[in-house]
Amino acid sequence: GVRNAGGGVHIEPRYRQFPETTKSQFLQAEFLSGFMWFWILWHLWHDPDAVLGHFPYPDPSGWTDEE
Repeated sequence: GVRNAGGGVHIEPRYRQFPETTKSQFLQAEFLSGFMWFWILWHLWHDPDAVLGHFPYPDPSGWTDEE
């Protein structure tokens, strides 16, 4: 058989260019990123100890300047 390595379909490389996306891909990406931020902010609001820690803030009135 004959091999046509240089013939047929050729896709031109696109250096540092965005790929072409469909409207469906765009909407799916928007929904997924929106849900991600909802999830993060919801849990920060309802369970801040997961990020800030489980310990109470120290009372600064007991602090002194002595070394």
